[in-house]
Amino acid sequence: MHRIFLQLGPLTITWYGVMAGIAAICSPIMLRRNKAYAGMNDDQCYDLLIYGVLSGIIGARVFYVVQFWDNFRGKFLEIFKVYHGGLVFYGGFLFAILAIYIFSRRNKLDFLRVLDLCAPALPLGHFFGRIGCFLNGCCFGKRTDSIFGVVFPKGSDPYYFYGCEVKIHPTQLYEAFGLIIIFFIFLKLFPKLKKGQPSSLYVILYALLRFSVEIFRGDHRDFIFGIFTPAQFICILIFPIAVFCYYYFGLNYKTDILQKDERK
Repeated sequence: MHRIFLQLGPLTITWYGVMAGIAAICSPIMLRRNKAYAGMNDDQCYDLLIYGVLSGIIGARVFYVVQFWDNFRGKFLEIFKVYHGGLVFYGGFLFAILAIYIFSRRNKLDFLRVLDLCAPALPLGHFFGRIGCFLNGCCFGKRTDSIFGVVFPKGSDPYYFYGCEVKIHPTQLYEAFGLIIIFFIFLKLFPKLKKGQPSSLYVILYALLRFSVEIFRGDHRDFIFGIFTPAQFICILIFPIAVFCYYYFGLNYKTDILQKDERK
């Protein structure tokens, strides 16, 4: 784990911030790749990125602070120090969807098409985010004797959580590996999908990935029904909805995503 990328006097640049910057650079490449599908130009792609990133960060931070409020009690200013890490993906996802809806309405674009456009970009950007989590030491795993286990040094979040240097699951890397697979799946399937299916498929795949990774997470103290982590519970709720939407859009649109779709 290496939190600091560069230290210039009072200016500290963290690896978490560097990874977020790389994600912000790569994501618009994917947006521009299929921009014609949503009837968007380059400027709109960059505007959409700004809307999505800012709202996503706000939502992710809000959910994290609420979930781990004990860590912020009496430390009000710490809430705004996002560069220290601490984001909940589903919070960012929900806020980003709201921002995309507002963006689509203001620009008179098809909301569902714009949402589909974001589907291939999300796992790529999220991949770099999880690498940032690993370097930052947050979102860590349970104790393990597995060959995949890693030891985070003194001063890291896992060290303070467990009270010592201990071998744990690198859940950040597990999820990063799954996200890059999802990204390549979209590179292959995106042109063949029908309107509405990319966004639905993304939710399906990510829900499966996140539920699995959460089994190895060790930073949770509270469980829903004493069994599920908050993220797993959300996965259980959204997975069947996403499956229904995927098949609904498949049945109600007869052409693939890169053609003019028409109702049956």
